[in-house]
Amino acid sequence: MSLFRTELRRLTKRRFTRYSTLLGLLVLAAVVVGVFFTNQKIDAGQLAKAERQADQQYQEQVRWSEQERANCEQAKTAGTADAGRYPEDCSVITGPPREDIKAEWFLPSTFNFKDTFDETLIPFAAILALVGFVIGASFVGAEWSTGGMMNLLLWRPKRLTVLLTKLAALLTGILAVTLPAAVLWFAGFWAVATFRGSTEKMTSGVWQSFLLTGVRGVALVLVLTTIGFALASLGRHTAMALGGVVAVMVVGQFGLGILLSMAGVRFAEAWLLPTYVLAWMTKKITLQDWNSCNATYYGECKPATMDITWQQSSVLLSVGVVVILGAALWTMRRRDIS
Repeated sequence: MSLFRTELRRLTKRRFTRYSTLLGLLVLAAVVVGVFFTNQKIDAGQLAKAERQADQQYQEQVRWSEQERANCEQAKTAGTADAGRYPEDCSVITGPPREDIKAEWFLPSTFNFKDTFDETLIPFAAILALVGFVIGASFVGAEWSTGGMMNLLLWRPKRLTVLLTKLAALLTGILAVTLPAAVLWFAGFWAVATFRGSTEKMTSGVWQSFLLTGVRGVALVLVLTTIGFALASLGRHTAMALGGVVAVMVVGQFGLGILLSMAGVRFAEAWLLPTYVLAWMTKKITLQDWNSCNATYYGECKPATMDITWQQSSVLLSVGVVVILGAALWTMRRRDIS
């Protein structure tokens, strides 16, 4: 009997796998349904109403500025002007230009597929990555804690082959869930955009960008699944992976973030793992340091910036997978199993 098929069947038959997968898919479905009911399709009547509200807001701003200018002039004449409230020249108190009051501000929320779908791929990847991590940790962790791994090695004594076959079966199962879920995710939000938004201006470049972001999301799911599997194998228990993640996030991320902020370290976010995960999904994140000032030719002060790209994130994720999985394989080969 094929070890791969046996492990794949064992993975799919586990109640924990089924319930975790179902829970993750239900969360994704709830997100789509929530977005559907919180958005509207904009028609001509709503646009006209928004224009009227924008014009009304502009008129209110004009009346307020005129009243404030009159109060300023009156206070200046009476000699009771508060230097902290009014400027030296009262004539500078004017209302905003009409074009600064946007009609879009008064429109209900609408789902524009071109502008918004890319952002939805981040929670999609995050939810399935969490599901994959937990399933991966439980899949091998249960084998160690129940003694199933030792019994299996009596039948198949090649340790690394057994562990890597388990990992291959796990990744195959996760991929078999992730790819159809991605198709349904796209179809769901296309329906949302059709009935509650807009699907206009979809070009080949936009489709390519969505596809590449989706591929990075699937890769992130597989990476975190592998890490969960490797950590549980290292500790020979599911709790090793889950406890390790809690420790890294609470101590290594929140605690480190607070410490770096207190120390005034520039671009403290560059030391935190979530920054690189987000950069992986969005292609680039620009960090800003508002304590630094880069003066422009016009006398404008702009913060110093630092870019973190998906290429940098890919290096970090690759190194993490190699180190953790390599350690799991090394301990599997060297440690006494009993």
